[in-house]
Amino acid sequence: MLTTAAPGASQQRPNIVVLVADDWGFTDVGAFGGEIATPNIDALAAAGVRFSNFHVAGSCAPTRAMLQTGVSSHRAGLGNMPETIPPAHRGKPGYETVLSNRVATLAERLRAAGYRTYLTGKWHLGHTPDTLPTGRGYDRAFALSQSGADNFENKPNLLLYGKADWTEDGKPAQLPRDFYSSRFIVDRMIAYLDGGDRAKPFFASVNFLANHIPLQAPDADIARYRGRYDAGWTALRAARRDGAIARGVMPAGMAMVTMASTPDWAGQFPAEQAQRRGAMEAYAGMATAMDREVGRLVAHLKATDRYDNSVFVFLSDNGAEATDPMASPVPRANAIFNYDQRTMQQGRPGSLTAIGAGFASAASAPLRGYKFTASEGGLRVPMIIAWPGNPAIARGAVAGGFAHVVDVAPTLLQFAGAAPAAAMTGHSLAPMLGGGSMGVRGADEALGYELSGNAVLWKGNLKLVKNLPPYGDGHWHLFDIIADPGETNDLASARPATFKAMKADYRNWAAAEKVLPMPAGYSAPQQIMDNAMDDLLWPRLRPVLGWAAALLGLVAGALLWRRARR
Repeated sequence: MLTTAAPGASQQRPNIVVLVADDWGFTDVGAFGGEIATPNIDALAAAGVRFSNFHVAGSCAPTRAMLQTGVSSHRAGLGNMPETIPPAHRGKPGYETVLSNRVATLAERLRAAGYRTYLTGKWHLGHTPDTLPTGRGYDRAFALSQSGADNFENKPNLLLYGKADWTEDGKPAQLPRDFYSSRFIVDRMIAYLDGGDRAKPFFASVNFLANHIPLQAPDADIARYRGRYDAGWTALRAARRDGAIARGVMPAGMAMVTMASTPDWAGQFPAEQAQRRGAMEAYAGMATAMDREVGRLVAHLKATDRYDNSVFVFLSDNGAEATDPMASPVPRANAIFNYDQRTMQQGRPGSLTAIGAGFASAASAPLRGYKFTASEGGLRVPMIIAWPGNPAIARGAVAGGFAHVVDVAPTLLQFAGAAPAAAMTGHSLAPMLGGGSMGVRGADEALGYELSGNAVLWKGNLKLVKNLPPYGDGHWHLFDIIADPGETNDLASARPATFKAMKADYRNWAAAEKVLPMPAGYSAPQQIMDNAMDDLLWPRLRPVLGWAAALLGLVAGALLWRRARR
């Protein structure tokens, strides 16, 4: 029995389904204004509440740590990711790059409350038995410990990893021959749900690889979007803004910027346009393929009479990915060597497809920025909470008040009738589900965030933000993200006292969270490359270089011997 004041609290505790998309921009969901076909996610939006001012971290693992624990990513051990952490920070408190055992997970709390707990798909919070999902509260788990992998084969993203680290219940696992990531992740979850004790409620954490690089989808899904993006990213960005306003998730007449990293579409060579629009077609096809699997899971729950009393949470882990592996020499050479990079193969098996900064800015439209940035396009993502059988949930409503990923765990624990952990810093979002758009924080309550030197302090309607190069100028700026969600009007000069006070608030937060300063000249994209070189490329090259050196030595020795004989 629920003992807390959840909306429409029932005698039977609800099942919980958390659906996490990877690298989806704010308007990638149809219900948030986009053109991509997502009818099943849209149906959840119609049955529940869309959060239009919901924030996560700028990259995947820190978001997932906060989602799992209800505390900041630094307290959860993910002050940075393995892929982007500078060597000087590794192992420092809050920078363990795995989920810390200092905090309890949502799965641990729910299992103690009598729930069955299952996870399928991306984990990215540890790779040893004690840090994999079954070491952190999940009864069963088929998990990928890395940021991404191939979607058709048992193969890693070869630019970052030596192998795809899939495990089941903490042990190395094999993928089926007909593997496609979104379909398999749902297949496995359905098997877990049907194989468990039906007398207990369940917690299902479903973590898709879509739309992380490499972008890959079935041919029919890609073909559905053939020609859809011929007008380019500037036109798409404008259309997404209009769609978001029409759907009620953005204010009418909102302004938006054109980022320096978004070039003029008309100025691109025809071959470049063909490559870019083909990549976006693959991106959209991958999203639609994922949405179909969401629908299949929902249909199964309906068929087994578990749909009405299930709470559904859908969110993306961060904004759209702008990184392009073909944009710099070493990753480009690696990609061409390991993948089929012909334009006509984009999104198909054996390819490594990415949309780049131009279309990433459109996917996150009408916001500024994208993944890795602390701008709204990197941190504000689509989020939906639905509880179909609960009449107190305002069906089809939009909640415009500020909300954060640390709020999800306490919300779900409240619905489950379980007390939140004392260390949780999030707030239950239950008060926002009845149709009001007000947030759950007071006007004077500050919330900080930092990742890779990009930093934020939210307070009321205001956002203090700093982005390091290449994403920004390294200076603080101040925006009203209710009136100006596109971050077009810097208020720092107009409100100097507020600006100064919020910078002091951020310093206090950073000191409490033990945030480390970034090394001089740090750049997250460059650090990814440096870490990949140190951890992957050089180990691959050392044997080759050793043989090359030995061969060179033999040749030099032979030449010297021949000269001596002469």
